[in-house]
This record gives sequence, structure tokens and C-alpha cells, in this order.
Amino acid sequence: MDINIAKAAEIIQTAKHLIALTGAGVSTESGIPDFRSKGGLWDVYDPAEYATIHAFHETPEKVWEMTFAMREITKNAKPNQGHRALAELEKLGILKCIITQNIDNLHQEAGSRCVIEYHGNASRLECLKCGKKYGREEYAANIEKKTPPRCKKCDSILKLSVIYFGEMIPHEAVARSQEAAQKADAVMVIGTSAVVYPAAGIPLIAKQHDAVIIEFNTEETGLTGYATDIFVHGKTGTTLPELLRQIKSS
Repeated sequence: MDINIAKAAEIIQTAKHLIALTGAGVSTESGIPDFRSKGGLWDVYDPAEYATIHAFHETPEKVWEMTFAMREITKNAKPNQGHRALAELEKLGILKCIITQNIDNLHQEAGSRCVIEYHGNASRLECLKCGKKYGREEYAANIEKKTPPRCKKCDSILKLSVIYFGEMIPHEAVARSQEAAQKADAVMVIGTSAVVYPAAGIPLIAKQHDAVIIEFNTEETGLTGYATDIFVHGKTGTTLPELLRQIKSS
């Protein structure tokens, strides 16, 4: 196994405030493809047309077409060994929080409790008109039939509680993430290219406060050359459990 995992385990064991930033790569082994990649969802549904808040306000039924397609891709996804390893690190008191760009709820399903949702969560729905919020299970029948769900209070078409292009990242998520980054003495950057801001700024904030950056990815990224201290190459469903094993056996 990569010697860098041993180096990462050593750093993590002495860290006082370890945090993780996760992206699409941590969920690919759960069967959720990166929508940005070739052949992904956005090759079929132009995000400029289907994934903006303006599009939702103008033609919510059309935006739901993409949502239903996304649901077909993700409906059978379950947490993988990478998700479970992170949940176990938190249970051991080692990992303080996860900042995730994912909307799939898999960290929570794996057992992680402190999860900062940077881009929202597709397991919830909300009404933009009256503000009422719902669990997705309340509208399971609509989703199966591919009919846009409507608010029980005002009858407006509901929106997934995720951040569309043109929307602001929730203030609370930004504030909590920045606070965690400033406290961190080690950051695990997992399955993300770390190029999309403002999330990409999280490891850089930590770096400015002398944190060690440990990157887990299948290929080098824009972060690797100038901020990463330890690079662990491989699929996170393999490297993260091995990291956990080494930490627990030491």
C-alpha cells in the first residue's frame, strides 16, 4: 500500500483538529458518476438551461426533468467503504467535521454526524414561495411517477434543497466551514479537484494557518502542486479504509 498512507496516518494521529473536504470522487464507487465528466448528466442536460435558479423560477417543470434523470442515476446508491471509514474516524474522535460539496446524503447515511452541506441536500425539498420544508419521502410517489411535487400549503412546485447555479452558498455553511478551516491543523481533501470556489478556498484558508493538506484522489489536481503536502493516489473506497486500519492498529 502507498507509503503516503502511512505518512498520512502519522499526521492524523497527532492532529488536534482534523477536518475533511469531500467532492464527487468519494461517491463514484457508490455508483454516482461525476456529472461534469464526459458522458455525465450535464452532457445531456445543459446546466445553464436546467440547473440555474433562474430556470427554476421560469420553468420549474423543465428543471424537474433533469431532477428525475438525476434520481434515476442515484436512487440505488449506498454509502461505500470510503464513507464508512470517515464516519468511523469521527466516531473515534479523530475527524471533527466533514465539509461536503455532495448533495447525495451518503455521509449521513454512513453515520457521519458533523456534516456541513456546502451545496445542500437532495433528500429534502423546499417551497420558495412560502418557505415550507419537506422530507423527500413525503413525495416518493410523485418522484416515482415523475410528476413535480407541489407544496401542500400553497400549491407551488417544490424545489430540491440544493444550491443551483446563481444561488448563494448558505451563509451558515460558509461561516462554519471557514471557522473549521481556521482551527484545522490537518485537512483531508477527498475526491475533489478543489478548483470550484468558494469551496476550493477551504484548504487554502487552513494552509494559511499552517495546516497539513492531505489529498486523496485518483489523479493529481490543481491543488496538488502548490498546496498539498501528502498525496495519496487511488480510489477512496480503498485508501480511506486502509488509512483507518493503520490508525487503529498503531
